[in-house]
Amino acid sequence: MIRFLAAILLSMLVMQTPVKAQQPVPSLATDYVLVTVVLHQDQSRNLEEITKLLDDSGFWTKFPPEGITVESWYNAMGLGHVVTLRVPPARLREVNRSIEQNVWKVFRTEIYVTYDFREIARSQREKHQK
Repeated sequence: MIRFLAAILLSMLVMQTPVKAQQPVPSLATDYVLVTVVLHQDQSRNLEEITKLLDDSGFWTKFPPEGITVESWYNAMGLGHVVTLRVPPARLREVNRSIEQNVWKVFRTEIYVTYDFREIARSQREKHQK
């Protein structure tokens, strides 16, 4: 009887328990980063000069690179363009090169890796209004 119980116990330890089917994980920000690019206008140039430089560099066809999603693109008067891109991490260098090759002659740049804070802010506002 002891051998029988030992055999059952051993088989229970060796046998694998079936794993429950896992629910699909919602898309997380691990498959992309948000990159906010501020393109400061060069106020020593007029609009025609800026437009010509952008056209000559191929800016409108090369920035952002094909397949990169534009989350938002605003022109802030007196500042310049504020562009937020959804970028797969493996393509971050490609976005940087596009900026270096097509933007630097026309704009000064600032680049920030960002994240969507909207739901966190909404949750905090609701929490503090109660």
